[in-house]
Amino acid sequence: MRGAPATIAVDLRALVPEATGIGVYTRELLAALAARPGAPRYLGMAHRTSPGVGALADDGVDVEIQRAPLGSLWQQLHLPRRLARGDVDLLFSPIFTLPLACPVPGVVTVPDLTVYEVGAHHTLKVRLSIRFFLRRSLRRARRVIVISESTRSDLLDRYPWCAGKTEVIYPGVASRFRPAGVDAVAAIRAAEGAPGGYLLYVGTMEPRKNVDRLLAAWARLRRADPAFPPLLIAGAAGWHSDHTRTEIGRLAPLGVRHLGRVDDARLLRLYQGALAFAYPSLYEGFGLPVAEALACGVPTLTSNRSSLPEVAGDAALTVDPGNEEEIAEGLKRLVGDEGWRRELAAKGVERAKGFSWEKAAGETEAVFREVLGR
Repeated sequence: MRGAPATIAVDLRALVPEATGIGVYTRELLAALAARPGAPRYLGMAHRTSPGVGALADDGVDVEIQRAPLGSLWQQLHLPRRLARGDVDLLFSPIFTLPLACPVPGVVTVPDLTVYEVGAHHTLKVRLSIRFFLRRSLRRARRVIVISESTRSDLLDRYPWCAGKTEVIYPGVASRFRPAGVDAVAAIRAAEGAPGGYLLYVGTMEPRKNVDRLLAAWARLRRADPAFPPLLIAGAAGWHSDHTRTEIGRLAPLGVRHLGRVDDARLLRLYQGALAFAYPSLYEGFGLPVAEALACGVPTLTSNRSSLPEVAGDAALTVDPGNEEEIAEGLKRLVGDEGWRRELAAKGVERAKGFSWEKAAGETEAVFREVLGR
C-alpha cells in the first residue's frame, strides 16, 4: 500500500473463548496478512482475551481488549466508540456482522448462510440475532467476502443487491497439513490403539454435522464385520449434541471413541494416521476439515451438498448425507479398495494445493486496498 501504512482493525470475536471453524479462518488469515511484505498495521480487537487472541502477538499483530460481557454487545456499543478515535482506517469483520454505527469503512466475511439454509439447527437466539444484523451489515459493508461459490449463491439468493460488492476468496490449508511417512503412520495408529487403521471425523458435534447418521452407518458395518476399522471423533460437543453423545457412549464397546477437542499437534497426527476421513455434513460454507484431510493424503468421504463438492472436486467420494445406506456403502468401499484409496490420496494432496492462506491473504489485502483507495 502506498503512503503511510493504513491501520486495519480486525474483529477477533471468533477466537473467544476458543477457535472453531470461523476462529481458524480468522487466526490463519490474519497471520498470513500480517506476514505480507509492506503489510498495513493490523490491530486485533476483542471483548476479552483468550489463548487464540494472545497468540496473535507472535504473528506481529497488536491486540486491544475493550472488556464487555458479551461479544455482540461489545461489537455494537464498545467497538464503534473505539473506532471513532480516528486512528483506524478500516474495520474487517471475519464473522458475519459489522457495528450498525460503524464510523470507518467496513469489510465483512460471510462464512455461510446456515441460519437460513439449515436454520432449525441453530438456536432461535442465534437465528434472530444473525438475521437481524446480517442484512444491515451487508448494506453498510463496502465489500463482502464469501469463502465459496456455493455461499455466494446462497447469499445472492437472499440479498441479490450484494452482487456487485461480493467476492469469493477461498480459505487456505496450513502448510503443516501434509502426508506422513509409512513409519510415522504406523506409529500414530499404534499410539491410538488402532494398528490396522481407523476412520476419523473432525468437527464440533451438532445436528448440522450429521454425526448421528455417520455413527449409524459405521455401526452397521462394524456389526457385520468386527474387523471393520474403529471410528475416532475429534471435536467438542456443541449445541444439541446430547443424543449424539448418548449414541457414542452406547457404541463405545463396538469401537467408537470421542476424543473431545484436540490440540493442533494431535489433530495433525490424527489426520495423518487415518485410513479414511468421513465428513457427511448437511451444510457448510466451505468445509475446512475436508481440505485439511485432503492435504494430508487421507481418502475422504464427504457430502454432495453445499460447498463440499466444490472443495473436494474429484479427489473425494461424495454421498447424499441424508442417506445412511449411501454413507455406509461409501465407507465400505473406501476401506475395502486399497488401490482406490491410493488414487484418492494422491488426488487429494494435489487438490489441497489450490487452497493457500498466502493466496487468500493476497486477495483479501487487494480488497482492503480497493476500499481504502491505495
